Formats: sequence, structure tokens, C-alpha cells
Amino acid sequence: MFKNKYWQSLFAITVCVASLLTASTAAAKQLTFIYIPLDNRPVCQNYVRQTMEAVGCKIILPPEKYIASHEHEGNPEKITEWLQTKAPKADAAVISTDSLLYGGLVASRTHHISRQQLNKRLQVLRNLSTVLPIRIYAFSTIMRTPRASQGRVEPYYYSTWGPTIFAYSELLDKADLGKLTAADKLRLQAIEKELPAEYREDWLTRRKLNQAINVELTRIARQGKFHYLAIGKDDNATLSATHMEARQLSLTTFEVPATTLQILDGVDQLGLLLLVRAYNEAQGLAPSIYPLYSPGVGAGTLPQFSDARLQDSVPQQIIAAGAKVAAKSTAADLVLALNTPPDGIVKDSTADENQFYASAANKKFIAQLSQLLQGRTPVSLADISYSNGSDNGFMHFLARSTDLGQLAAYNGWNTADNAVGYAIAQGLLAPYMQPKERQRLLQLRLIDDWYYQSNARRKISDELEKHDREAMKYELLQAEKPVLEYVTKQCQRMAKQYAITKNTQFTLSFPWSRLFEVDVSLKK
Repeated sequence: MFKNKYWQSLFAITVCVASLLTASTAAAKQLTFIYIPLDNRPVCQNYVRQTMEAVGCKIILPPEKYIASHEHEGNPEKITEWLQTKAPKADAAVISTDSLLYGGLVASRTHHISRQQLNKRLQVLRNLSTVLPIRIYAFSTIMRTPRASQGRVEPYYYSTWGPTIFAYSELLDKADLGKLTAADKLRLQAIEKELPAEYREDWLTRRKLNQAINVELTRIARQGKFHYLAIGKDDNATLSATHMEARQLSLTTFEVPATTLQILDGVDQLGLLLLVRAYNEAQGLAPSIYPLYSPGVGAGTLPQFSDARLQDSVPQQIIAAGAKVAAKSTAADLVLALNTPPDGIVKDSTADENQFYASAANKKFIAQLSQLLQGRTPVSLADISYSNGSDNGFMHFLARSTDLGQLAAYNGWNTADNAVGYAIAQGLLAPYMQPKERQRLLQLRLIDDWYYQSNARRKISDELEKHDREAMKYELLQAEKPVLEYVTKQCQRMAKQYAITKNTQFTLSFPWSRLFEVDVSLKK
């Protein structure tokens, strides 16, 4: 059934001697985790729960109506009440502080909550370790600085003034670094005159408040109220307000060990990453990961929406998962294979270049992977050559050259940091999954990241733009049903072309009524 010797051995052990599924009796313990997600997007909620349930964990979430969705903000007071009075016993809790402070990720960017109210909610977080006498793994966000944004995920003025605000933030960062040129100063003055004062003040006030709250969260971590705190840098760049605020925050926390506090690139992957950290620590596991980059710029790649090169961000995420970096593949528990663009220039998966032909670098890397997949060490693939989807040429050639079912995990969604975090997390858990469960997670990610994001989404986006309906990409409204039917057929067509999904039955939905994400449901 499995060509890979590692998976053959694991399958035999699973079937014949269940008690030997892991190397120790501790790893056989069933764990229960309380989980407060950022919001109800699949990558933050459904996919996270499914991944942890695949290793036998019980994931307890607050009632759905209290969690932020496309239609409403989360309810911090109700979630807090649930935590304090109704949450069942668990081994640990992984908590989005954005949900308990603002009502979710989008609310953290758009709120008008007073400092007094936020201080009350901070006090709840300080007291949480007493109410829940278990390990608390918390994650927060530094507000993102997108170059542009559409839809309802930023303040209303951002759709018009987003590019100007981004340019303004670049100059603020340069000023903080003491690197403004004479031309920069003139540009800064021009923007301050051009950008309506009420918009600039609204944006700056919220950023300063959120930054102050993050400072307080680091103090709570220092006091030992959190077992571990991760602060994620949402979409940003090497010069941006997010980059500046992360730098300022790091200067006040440089003495805090990474076992207590980390500032990381990316946000949406943090829920799963921290659950895996909690799992590893509860089981007494200390796995090692060897990052293997495709030919070319590799580790020196600076992904879109990030201020850190992979050589810096990948080790940070490995540590966040409760693992360590291995010096060589033969000494690792997991090989993290990273498919990056040979020239280091990352584009969106909808780019014209993302075609179904493999480059020389693709073929060379695939040859390496094929050899590794025959060994004993699991291989988790982070396909980050493009943002927001898979590398068509690379994946097509890989699927035709080897059995994708040999992979421990596959991820190619959203930003490089998001995909890498998921690839680390799912890859580390893969040895403790039943083969069928691991296969389902592989199929789910291939359908979402490859078939939908890089192909179906691309085609429907082109059609909407062609008919001057680009706004519908961010708010489908009455077009949701026909668009869903179209992309479902496209994904089903692709699924039939590859052995791993040829007989897979699935449905798609648009949980946030936009093209950016789908929820893939596999039929049993």
C-alpha cells in the first residue's frame, strides 16, 4: 500500500501492535486541549481541529456563536465566561489573545475599544492561570501593514488609502531607524498633507494602543502567567509599521528566553503550531527537524508579506513547535522540504508564470525528494515558491514522478510563513496518525492549496476581472452559488487527474463569502 519503507513499517506496527505506535508509553496518552481560535476560518478552526483529532486529541472550543466569523465579531466576555465556568478539564489551553481582547483578528484591526475596557480584559488574562490551573499557550498579533486591502477586513478607508498608508508606514519605519533621506522627508511631509487627518489619526491611535497591549502581554508572560507566548507579525514588509513595532517590542524582551516568548512571522498558523508544541511537551517529545531547500536562493528567499528571510523565520517556527533544528537529515526526526523559487522572487500563485511545466531546479529537487521518500525519515513539504497556492509545474511533475501519499504532510497555502508553520506542525504529528487520517489531511491540503488556490481561484478571478466584477472576489454576494459550482467542477476535474485524489469525494464552501479561502470537506 505504501512504497515508502518508513510508512510501511509504521502501518505494520499500527495494525499489529497498537501499543508500539510510538517509542514510549507517554506518547500513547490521549490529550485534551482547550482551543480559542482567532476566528472561524478553516485554517484557524476546522483544519486545526481535524489535524489534532488525527492523533487522537480531543479539542474543546467555545460555542461557535462566540467565535468571530465573516458575519460577526467574537464575544470576548462570553468566551471568558465560558472559560471560567463551563470549560471542561483539559491538559492545556491554547488561546488567541486577540479573541479575548478584541473579538478576533479583523476586530483587532478595526476596533474602537477603550484602553480602560482593554485593561479589564487584560486582567482576565492575568488571572486565567488561576482559573485554569493548566499550561496556557497564548498567541497575539502585531497589526499587519498590507500594501492594499479590499473587503471588510480593514478600516473602511483602507480600500482607497491603503497604498498611501503603506508608503507612510515605510517612512515611519525608516525614521525610527534614523535612515530618512532628504527626499524621504519631503515625501513624508507630502503624505501627511495628502492623507486625511482623521484617517491617519484613527490608524495611528489603534496601532499605538495595540502595541501597548502587546507590551502588557509580554509582562504577563514574564510573570509566568503564560507557559508560552507567541506574538505573530501579520502581513508586513522589511519597511513597514509591523516591522517597526516588532523591532521595538523585541528590544524590550531580548532577555526573555525563546522557551517563554517568541516574536514570529505569520499569524494564521500559530493556533496549530502552539497546539503541537503543547502536544510535544505533554508527551515529553523533543523532535528535530532538518530544513532542506530547493536549488537556488533557497534559505535566502524573502517571501511576500514578510520581513524575514527563510533562514531566519523557519528556525523560529521549528522552535515554536517545541522542536529543534537538526544539523543533517540523517539525524532528524523530520525533513522539512521547502520548494522555493530559484531566483528568490516570490509571486502570487495566480501569476501567468505558474504553469504546468517543471523547471530544471524543480526536477533536481524532485529527484532529491524521491530519494528521501524511500528512506526512514518522514518528509513534510512546504510548497512556498508562490504565495497563496501551489507551484503547478513542481507539483505536477512530483505527482507524476512519485507517490504523493509518501509525504508526511503537504502545505502550500497563503503566505510562506503560514504554509511552513502548518508543514512543521502536521509533519511532526504524522508518525502518530493512522495512515488513513494522514492521507485525508494530505488530500485536503492538495485540493485546497493546489486545485483550488492555484487553479480554480485563478480561473474564476480572471473571469470576474474580465467582466469588471473584481469587487466580487472580496464579497461574492448573489454570485456565490454559481461561482461555487464552477470552482467545485474545476477542482473535481483536477482531482481525477492524480492518483492520490482520483477517487476522493469532497464538497467546497465559501465560509467568508469571498474567493480568498474555501472550506474543503472530505466525505467519509
